[in-house]
Amino acid sequence: MPSPVSVLLREEIRLLKPFIGRMSISRARALQDTLGGMGAKSVAGRVTFEPADIGECEACFALPCNEPDSRRAILYLHGGAYVAGNLAYARCFAGILSDHTRRRVLAVAYRLAPEHPFPAALDDAVGAYRHLLDSGYEPRQISFVGESAGGGLIYCLGQKLKELRLPLPAAMVGISPWADLTFSGASYKTNAKKDPSLNEAALRRYAKAYADGQLNNPLVSPAFGDYEGFPPSLIFAGGSELLLSDAEMMAARLTQCGCRCELHVEEGLWHVYVLFGIPEARVALDKIADFLELWA
Repeated sequence: MPSPVSVLLREEIRLLKPFIGRMSISRARALQDTLGGMGAKSVAGRVTFEPADIGECEACFALPCNEPDSRRAILYLHGGAYVAGNLAYARCFAGILSDHTRRRVLAVAYRLAPEHPFPAALDDAVGAYRHLLDSGYEPRQISFVGESAGGGLIYCLGQKLKELRLPLPAAMVGISPWADLTFSGASYKTNAKKDPSLNEAALRRYAKAYADGQLNNPLVSPAFGDYEGFPPSLIFAGGSELLLSDAEMMAARLTQCGCRCELHVEEGLWHVYVLFGIPEARVALDKIADFLELWA
């Protein structure tokens, strides 16, 4: 059962759903960037940020102020359906991750569609990982964390690294990963009325803007990928979100490929609930910190 505060917030979010579904890409970007700026205030005084030069996109490091673990780093890829999310937005959850895990977090504002369609975001992610390697981090000291589109992109990144014969990271955490851009999952129907925020028609527009004609490509829809030899994964999803099937498919595919994968589904909660200041999110952040401490 969701906590009372989560139920209240869920219904408040639901009030915005009709407007979100009709938003243009420019309005969606403005809304997401505003939310990111607001969220960054939650770690003010506990996390600092410094710019990182990784190539064709903006990036920064989030650094915990007290007792940082300089030996280990997280590469964080944000959500936004590949069409929204600037560095101000990415800094928000990067700061929360850094504060909670005591690690350096590299936040990447990868290039966005439709101006920069596939594989621009993937190329930027590869560049960010190379930056960490070039900075002296060993693969065993690096973990990947991503939410929504970024949650799918971390698995696309892993596949690309194998293709490039680069070493994989030590652990991966996907939060409500957008893993199947062909929309084949059952939850797009079963959760259509339950989901308080996501709209399938809007997601289909964004998928087309990002990778029209290539939605079956495992580097776009990682649920169809090959994960033999991948590190352990931790995946979260809300039980009421449209992308629940994506998370389930991703976890099942990893398991089929012989990978260790833990899937946590919070009944009654919504897409990327881990990013919100609710009791269930704090529990999830504890799980992430414990998981990374164990494997990375």
